[in-house]
Amino acid sequence: MPTRTPTPWRTVLPAALLSLLTLLGTGLPVRAAEPYAGPLFDAHLHYNDEAWMGPHDLTDVLGRLQRAGVRGAVANSRPNDGTRTLAGPQAAAAGVAVVPFVRLYRHRADYQNWFRDESIYTMVEQELATGTRSGPYRGLGEFHLYESDNANGPIARRLMQLAEARNLVVLAHVDDRAIELLMAHAPRTRLVWAHTGIGGVAIERVHTLLERFPTLMGELSYRPGLTGGDGRLSPEWRVLLTAQPERFLIGSDTWINPRWSAYEALMAEARQWLGDLPPQAARRIAWDNAAGLFALPQPSPVPTPPSAAAPEQAAPGARHPR
Repeated sequence: MPTRTPTPWRTVLPAALLSLLTLLGTGLPVRAAEPYAGPLFDAHLHYNDEAWMGPHDLTDVLGRLQRAGVRGAVANSRPNDGTRTLAGPQAAAAGVAVVPFVRLYRHRADYQNWFRDESIYTMVEQELATGTRSGPYRGLGEFHLYESDNANGPIARRLMQLAEARNLVVLAHVDDRAIELLMAHAPRTRLVWAHTGIGGVAIERVHTLLERFPTLMGELSYRPGLTGGDGRLSPEWRVLLTAQPERFLIGSDTWINPRWSAYEALMAEARQWLGDLPPQAARRIAWDNAAGLFALPQPSPVPTPPSAAAPEQAAPGARHPR
């Protein structure tokens, strides 16, 4: 069978959108958009031990989610105790649907070696068998691969196959080549690409991978080039997100405590650039895609937050440990 050559992404976009890109590139003024005001689903949230054992207890975190209008979230933590803490009745009472994932890290040393460590696979099986107070785990990750070839490690391969067999979603912080290697192990796995390429993968390459792998979705925290210095969507990302809104999710990536301290501001930034999209596209990326991925009902009215503290300003972006 001949190899299919992916269609260049610009050739599949509607002419009207390409015209919009041209207009934006001219420097002509564009009317400032109102921020998106609907529900948010945070598809990349960590509740690590330094947060829940430190300044951000459960009441603090749930209050931040409520004030930010976040009605659902993927929760994963290092170790998994934080996820089990968040995935309980308090979150449900606060109007937040928590979707728990098994993270592969018991401690920071696991970042570098999990893909070949048999004890990681055993730990994942034990967590899946135990579940959480809110129900079973729904996915695996976030995990990191700092070298693409490690996607072929024996535990990486087995975990991808486990996810496919059990219909679990995978959240992976990897480069574009590792996406190809991981999907080769389990082509039907639903894989969320953390940051949609934190190294700044070319947008044409992003489109090619989305076309090649129908179960791949992009999560947009920390994505280089997504917005400009004014917080508005860049022209090329506005075109891609308008054309393929069903393939993207938002996230906060609270991997360090300063990200929790700035949580409401981070979500306000997401609302600002979502407002640059057509309303239906914004709603899909903000909520509907995750609701479909995890079979969530429409959110109910928001309960009153535990406190009305004003949101703090977003901290400058920090790099992940590499």
